[in-house]
Order: sequence, then structure tokens, then C-alpha cells
Amino acid sequence: MAAFPRYAIYYAPPAGTALDALGANLLGYDAWTGTDLAFPEQITKTVPDWRELTGDPRKYGFHATLKAPFALAAGHSEDDLLVACAAFAATPRPLPVITPIVGAISGFIAVVPTEPPSDLYRLASDCVADFDGFRAPLTADDRARRNPAALTPRQCDYLDRWGYPYVWEEFRFHMTLTGRLGTERRAPVLAMLRRRFSEIRLDRLAIDRIALFRQVDAGSRFRIVGHWPLCQHDRSTA
Repeated sequence: MAAFPRYAIYYAPPAGTALDALGANLLGYDAWTGTDLAFPEQITKTVPDWRELTGDPRKYGFHATLKAPFALAAGHSEDDLLVACAAFAATPRPLPVITPIVGAISGFIAVVPTEPPSDLYRLASDCVADFDGFRAPLTADDRARRNPAALTPRQCDYLDRWGYPYVWEEFRFHMTLTGRLGTERRAPVLAMLRRRFSEIRLDRLAIDRIALFRQVDAGSRFRIVGHWPLCQHDRSTA
């Protein structure tokens, strides 16, 4: 049985920004407030089963994974994790900047970078390693949920070592907007979401903060319990 509460360290756009509003409204859930939102009427008219298509990402809120969900290891508390997040954010580092687009990744649709910069991989890798001491070992249920039979040998090794298969060179930055779609549905939904994304005119996105999300139990959604801007490293003084 999976252990709760679970925590995750994600990138989440600042509350109230155009990107935050886009993601929250499309998913029907605001992870900042923990409230359900009505879907845009145009979306449900165009895609009547939109609620079902977004059921899985709705559980997590609009985000990009940096450290995948984990239960706390023995001897650690939520307060300890909050302190560690603040310390991580206060450590100067180059801040990744991406050109965001809407694309398909592994059958689902997400906001992704056109070309992920090396600083983005470094930020994700630092999150994976620096917070791993807070992570309880995977339970059998947790491991099974990752469907290890469908993973590559390297991804299985990462799952067993880091609790998540998509780390290091397997990492892909993505802010999920739908669940997995069949081939016949993917193209029209992708086109529709690209149109909506173009309306917010977001050509550049700094990955300049982290947020701590908490899931209280298996029936609840993840909600933001803390967020911190990242301290930027001044390259001119290096």
C-alpha cells in the first residue's frame, strides 16, 4: 500500500499569471487554492468528454515535475522539507529560460520547451539528488504503478535508485494538459490547445521557482503548500 501524505517538488507558474490561469482552467482545478474550476465553455462544446480526458493530470494540478511524488522517510517532517526547499531556492544558480510550445509527449499533450537548455536539466537533477534524503523507499504498489515492464533497463534502474524512472538524461520538462490520447484524437485536441495557448502570447518562460505540493491521501488532489523564487546566479561575477 502506498504511504501518505505524499509530497512533490514541481515548477508551477506564479498564481494569477496567464499561464497559471490557462493550465488551471483547462484542468478544472487550481492547486494554489485547492478549488475546482469550471471548464471553458468553448472547450466542453468542442470536446464533450473533456473532464474525462483531463482526469489524471487534474489530480496533480498544473505543474512540471522536478522531484516526483514521494512519502517522507522516517525521521523527517513536513517542516524539515519546507526548510530544505527554502535553502535549495536560496542557493544561487543559473535560471533556465525556455521557449514554451504545446506539443505531444508519450501520447499526452503538454506545454514543453522547443529546446530544453542545459540549465534546465541541471535544475531537475539537483532537485532529484538534493531532496532524495527525504524520500521513503518505494512501496511495492508505488513501483507497480510505474509499470516497470514497459520501462527500459536504465529507467528501471533509475526507478529503483531514485523513485522515478525519468531522471537525468531521461528527464523531459512538461506541463501536462491531458491524459494519454489515442492517435485518432490527438491531432484535433493538439490543434485546439495550440490555439488557446497562442492567445496568452507567451514566448519566453523563466523556470525561476519551485513549489512544494502535498497530497493528503489517495482520494485527494495535490495542493501547493509552499513556494519559493530561485536565487539567480550572476554569471558576470563568475
